[in-house]
Amino acid sequence: MKRKEFEQRLQVLQGDLVALQHHVVQEGLRVCVVFEGRDAAGKGGAIRHLTERVSPRVFRTVALPAPTEREKTQLYIQRYVPHLPAAGEVVVFDRSWYNRAGVERVMGFATPEQVEGFLTDVPRFEQVLVDDGVVLVKYWLEVGPDEQTRRFERRLTDPRRRWKLSPMDLESHHRWYDYSRARDEMLARTHTAWAPWTIVPSDDKRSARLAIIADLLARVPSAPLPPQDLVLPRRQDPAGYVEPALGVPRIAVG
Repeated sequence: MKRKEFEQRLQVLQGDLVALQHHVVQEGLRVCVVFEGRDAAGKGGAIRHLTERVSPRVFRTVALPAPTEREKTQLYIQRYVPHLPAAGEVVVFDRSWYNRAGVERVMGFATPEQVEGFLTDVPRFEQVLVDDGVVLVKYWLEVGPDEQTRRFERRLTDPRRRWKLSPMDLESHHRWYDYSRARDEMLARTHTAWAPWTIVPSDDKRSARLAIIADLLARVPSAPLPPQDLVLPRRQDPAGYVEPALGVPRIAVG
């Protein structure tokens, strides 16, 4: 997709997201959006375009680091629960509890028994969320092997993208089929009537981003923003105010 077309369509969709934000706050909705997918599938960019024009107090992005030693001794799902949405919030998980069925499984950070327990228990956990009124949306972004290689190679040569490339990413490129098998079982066992997965092909990142926003808007329908008759007030009289010389350095601009 050409950039001009993408930006035109994105502008409209982001305006609709502002209306959705108003609806979520007014109705006290709790919306939880889970982003999962292969490394370099475009999760970060999709989340950025989803959230860049709305309030971070309503749309919260959660990207948890590796668990601490204390968290490793907790119930697995425990460290995710405090980040779930309250009324009037949309929480976007940039990777989620599904780490256990993906990277932890493939890289040996979880035992086969732990993975099996997770795959058995997580549909029940998600049913509890949905039954309690949480709107739960789960996206799996799928990039093809050739496109993933191209994106990794760009990260290797572009200093602006090097922070996106970790030893774990390199290993995920090597273990493509191990991740494929883990993905297949995860989707098969956690795609439920109450918390279904939606697969998003993301070789074309721009099309994928637009499709995700449009899909989310369809899942949480809202009315257009009510008209507001606002007038910019005149700035107050200075009443003798003179800006002092504060002695604080300024950056030279221009």
